Amino acid sequence: MGAGSTGPHGTGSDREHAVEHLRYEQRGRVGWLTLHRPERLNAFTHAMWAEMRALGARLVAEREVGALVVIGAGRSFSSGVDLAVLSEATAMERSPAEVALETQEAYTWLEEAPFPTVAAVRGACIGGGLELALACDLRVVARGARLALPEVRMGFVPDMGGCIRLPRVVGAAAAKDLIWTGRELGAEEAGRLGLADRVVDDGDLERVAGALADELAGLPPLAVGQAKHLVDGSFTGTVRDGLRATAAALEACLRSADCAEAVQARARDLGVAPG
Repeated sequence: MGAGSTGPHGTGSDREHAVEHLRYEQRGRVGWLTLHRPERLNAFTHAMWAEMRALGARLVAEREVGALVVIGAGRSFSSGVDLAVLSEATAMERSPAEVALETQEAYTWLEEAPFPTVAAVRGACIGGGLELALACDLRVVARGARLALPEVRMGFVPDMGGCIRLPRVVGAAAAKDLIWTGRELGAEEAGRLGLADRVVDDGDLERVAGALADELAGLPPLAVGQAKHLVDGSFTGTVRDGLRATAAALEACLRSADCAEAVQARARDLGVAPG
């Protein structure tokens, strides 16, 4: 999807940006981030993670998107880390922990962004690919997808957030089962566990993910961002901490132009005058 190309919906985009292994296009208020190593099933390299960190910093700073879809080019979302990266790991001059902390930022911005992020998953979604999907707020999964975290069977741990984010989605026991055994999930089981928020036919993946992102991008952005922050923050701290944060978020929303416009629009829909 370079200059003059067509986007996931088959028409030109408002903004397009290409680097070596990513493609980014913005259509209205929705951004589409495409992992673009289809010949390697979109397996990750350090260069690819660096591109993701840079793009994430730009999108969060510019605040021009209302929602973001993350998808893989070709037949898979991502098969995980490129095996060449693993073979280089023991030869690096920097410590593995230092490299991991830097690399994790390629995904963390998706979780921390003030806008919703939607993973559109087809084919292989393995290892670092599943960890990327977990960093997104929602996951639309095609019926032919295969999801797994095989790292323990290879002698290490999921290092891009899988051990932290997966239990928040499926619960501790199910997460331990999936991480220890490394077994593959189909879309239907992922849906039953709550790992897939929508399960769709493969041919409907882009349409359903795009429609969901369009809907989210059309909501009042401050309220959406505040609600995301509150839900994510509910996993830490006490209920009282969360209630205090909710009160502050409410005040910020009620004082915003977003809220005033949304209330007026709702009143028009109901045929009543706002109080």
